[in-house]
Amino acid sequence: MTMAETDTPPTTAGAADAASPVPPPAAASARTSQVVTGLALALAAASAVATGLLWQRLGQTEAELARRGTDTLAEAAAARALAAQAEAQTKELQARLGVAEIRLSEVTLQRSQLEELMLSVSRSRDDSLVQDLESALRLAVQQSQLTGSSQPLISALQGAEQRIERAAQPRLNPVQRAIARDVERIRAASLVDVPALASRLDELVRSIDELPLRNAVGTQPALRPDAAVAAVPPTPAPVAATPAAAQAVEAEASGSAWEGAWSRFNDWRAGVMARWWAHFRQGTADLIRVSRIDQPDAALLAPEQSHFLRENIKLKLLNARLGMLARQFDTAQSDVQAAQRLLERYFDTAAPATRLATQTLGQLYQDLRQDALPRPDDTLAALAVAASGR
Repeated sequence: MTMAETDTPPTTAGAADAASPVPPPAAASARTSQVVTGLALALAAASAVATGLLWQRLGQTEAELARRGTDTLAEAAAARALAAQAEAQTKELQARLGVAEIRLSEVTLQRSQLEELMLSVSRSRDDSLVQDLESALRLAVQQSQLTGSSQPLISALQGAEQRIERAAQPRLNPVQRAIARDVERIRAASLVDVPALASRLDELVRSIDELPLRNAVGTQPALRPDAAVAAVPPTPAPVAATPAAAQAVEAEASGSAWEGAWSRFNDWRAGVMARWWAHFRQGTADLIRVSRIDQPDAALLAPEQSHFLRENIKLKLLNARLGMLARQFDTAQSDVQAAQRLLERYFDTAAPATRLATQTLGQLYQDLRQDALPRPDDTLAALAVAASGR
């Protein structure tokens, strides 16, 4: 609209100029200004067109940039989703790899076990026999150590010798000779017979209550009247050995009745006196007692304390029995020695029962010395040589 309004007056002026006469220089300048104006208008139009095109291109660029930004965001979101999926797959693969490694180790272990089983199956009969004998001997050594007896070891050696004889293999002859040496050495070893010693300790415990103390008052058995009469030695009858003795017997037989009555009275009086003397001795035996005691505290032991003394000795013997069963022979020896000292200190050592108990305790102290249990080292060494194939 502005340009049309601007262009219209020149057109009108140009028509007026064409109608009116203009001088030639003015007409040339007017044409020049019109050309310049046209050029300016053309440039302005071109600039407007270029600006419109540039603006349109800029709008298209912005739209393209917006579209590309949207696409980039979508691709970034998709990339993040793919990364998360890849991470999950990686973790799953790692878990599967761990399971596969575990299964591989199990398969390897099973393979090694299978190889060992195949190797054990493929062994010869002699190698199996040697291994069985070695296992049986080691088990017998453990049993002997637990029980304290050499019988399991001797039985195992004898069984091994019988199996070697049945196998009849020349390369096992050194093992057989080693078994013979070990059997002789084990039988020659002195071991404690635990059951026998335990029974002896039980007998000692039962006999403690019957042992007399040093300060016990001695008693004598009461005499019956007929026993007192019997205690009087009868007058021996004369033996008719000569004619003079025979005449004396006939004279006595032909004696008077008064002499017979007198002799019966003498016999009755001797019997009464013997009974009276026996009762007198029995009543006065405990009034005076003379004895020698080397331990003064044994004489001062109260009667009510004797029960606790006997019980303490029983406890010592029972502790010795428990120590012996637990294979603690040093403890058992100390308990036996303590019980022996109590017997010698408080009990009457002159009594036969006490002497027997003291001797039994001394023998127990000697028997409770346990030697080291021998081992079948020669046989085990021979079996190792046979197993190595040499």
